[in-house]
Amino acid sequence: METVLAFDFGLKRIGVAIGNTLLKQAQPLTVITSESNDARFAAIEALIDEWQPQRCVVGLPMHPDGAEHEMTARCRRFANQLHGRFGLSAVLVDERYSSAVLSQRRGEHIDDAAAAIILQQYFDDYAQS
Repeated sequence: METVLAFDFGLKRIGVAIGNTLLKQAQPLTVITSESNDARFAAIEALIDEWQPQRCVVGLPMHPDGAEHEMTARCRRFANQLHGRFGLSAVLVDERYSSAVLSQRRGEHIDDAAAAIILQQYFDDYAQS
């Protein structure tokens, strides 16, 4: 069994979800709203210390046709930073439709729920046993 942390990376907020490969059920965990990169990674480090994940999942945004855009590169870099700073495997998961699923929840911070959708997709599509 592996504990997995998932991230919905954004420039203003990072949504975080948690789950494990035994139950394969993602749960929203928190939203990191720190503005500085150092503060963001300090918050992530605290979560990693608390939950001891064996792997990270990062949502990879793309255009509907699968083409990459500016945020795609930023998310790839974020995943590489997670791997480099914490030594954890970082898996990229297509997140094209996670925001559409949550579009009814206007006015709320939905970043942790988006991270949970990304993690659930990882469990459903990638973490087959």
